[in-house]
Amino acid sequence: MSQEKTSFFSSLNPQTSFFLGLAASLLIVCTIGFFVLLAFAIKDDSQNNKPAAVNNNQPTAVVNSPSPAVAGKVNVQVLDTDHLRGNKNAPVKIVEYSDVQCPFCSRFHPVLQQVLAEYGSDVAWIYRHFPLDQLHPNARPGAEASECVYEQTGDEGFFAFIDGLFADQTNLGMPLYQKLASEIGVDLEQFNDCVATRKYQQKVENDLQQGGVLGVTGTPGSFINGSLVKGAVPYASLKQIIDSELSQ
Repeated sequence: MSQEKTSFFSSLNPQTSFFLGLAASLLIVCTIGFFVLLAFAIKDDSQNNKPAAVNNNQPTAVVNSPSPAVAGKVNVQVLDTDHLRGNKNAPVKIVEYSDVQCPFCSRFHPVLQQVLAEYGSDVAWIYRHFPLDQLHPNARPGAEASECVYEQTGDEGFFAFIDGLFADQTNLGMPLYQKLASEIGVDLEQFNDCVATRKYQQKVENDLQQGGVLGVTGTPGSFINGSLVKGAVPYASLKQIIDSELSQ
């Protein structure tokens, strides 16, 4: 007599079959859930291991990208030791930190001359030294020489000397300093001694240090009624800032 073959599950009672089926279903669901979570974990880890963006915008010594006045103002006081061109009581005061060997300062210099010509007594131009020694080895000697001219001629001779340095910037050196000083009318013997002994090196250094305290990081750097303007700003941009100050 032949026997019918039966499956494993058919030989079990209904209650046992139910629990075994439930366990199998739970095992399948857990396995699927495990692989889904593993996939998300791998994705998150790959994103977290991406290199972070690096900010390479380090301040440059020579400011060749002009910017408008930055938000906020600092208190830039005009000192008795400052060199001033224009009306000392002007409603708009431009304090420029400059380097006589800086090409962008040379470009900006005639812009400020134009400002004075156009605005007259409404604007005062204060010039301060900011020699960038690592880039411009002749900047500090030129600045010190300008102070030796000031010693004998005041601000008028000082600015005439500065104008001459920027007009002949490629020839900075003692021969040019003596030539300009002679044309301005200083006593050359006294001038030569002043330059040789570096009589005004501390004055130049004081300007440089004060500029750093105020936030100047490159040249030209100018404060217009306390607002910092970086770079060789064109006349049209400078005019907008000055007009805004005058309208207040």
